[in-house]
Amino acid sequence: MSSLLKDLTHGLVHLFYPRLCEGCGKPLLAAEEVLCISCALEVPETNYHHIPENETELRFAGRIPFAHATSFAYFTNDGLLQHLIHGLKYKDKKETGYYLGKRFGHSLQAAGWASSVDMIIPVPLHPAKQAKRGYNQSMLIAEGMSEALHKPATDKILLRVRDTESQTHKTRAERVDNMAGAFKIKENAALAGKHILICDDVLTTGATLEACALASMAHKDVKISIATIGIAVS
Repeated sequence: MSSLLKDLTHGLVHLFYPRLCEGCGKPLLAAEEVLCISCALEVPETNYHHIPENETELRFAGRIPFAHATSFAYFTNDGLLQHLIHGLKYKDKKETGYYLGKRFGHSLQAAGWASSVDMIIPVPLHPAKQAKRGYNQSMLIAEGMSEALHKPATDKILLRVRDTESQTHKTRAERVDNMAGAFKIKENAALAGKHILICDDVLTTGATLEACALASMAHKDVKISIATIGIAVS
C-alpha cells in the first residue's frame, strides 16, 4: 500500500470513527494521544521527583529500604486521573496505560536517579485475574515508561503466586496481611547488583508495593525504587 493510500485510509477511518479525548470527549487532533492538549494540562502532576521526602517516599519510610519513590499525579475521587485509571482497568482503554506511563517516564527524565535504573518491573496480576481482564494495566504503564526512559520493562521476573482478596475497605494492617506471600521472584532471575523500578497504577497504603519490594529483596544486592501513576489523596 502506497504512503498516499495509507494516509487516505487513515483519514477516512478517523472521519467515520474519530478518536475522542478521554477527558472531555472532543475529537483529538492528529498529534494528540488519549487527552486533548487542554485536558492533558489538567492532569494534577505532583512533581515529586523534584521533592525530597515527598509524600510517596513518606508512605514507605521505615517499612522497606528503597532508593527513590515517586508518583506522577494526584488521584482524587471523581478527578480526571480516577476517570482515566477506571477506563484503563475496567473499560479496555489500554492506550491510556501506555500514554500515562510515557508521560511519567518523560517527566522522570529530569530526575538524575532515573538514568541508573536497570529495568522496570510492573506489579503483577494473578494469572486468573489477568486472563479475565486480558491484560495487566501496570505492564502497559511500564511499557510506556520504558519507551520514554529507554529502559527495558519485563513482567517475567516478579510473579504473583497467590490470588488475594480485594484491598478495598481493608485497614492498612489487614492489607499487609492480605498481601503476605503473594509475590515471588522467578528462580534464577539475575537481579544481583541491579536497580529495579517497580511500578503500579495507584498508591494508597502501599501494602501491595511493599510486598513486591520484600519479595524482590530476597535476592541480594538489589536496589529498589518505586513509581506509581497516581497517589490517592483526599
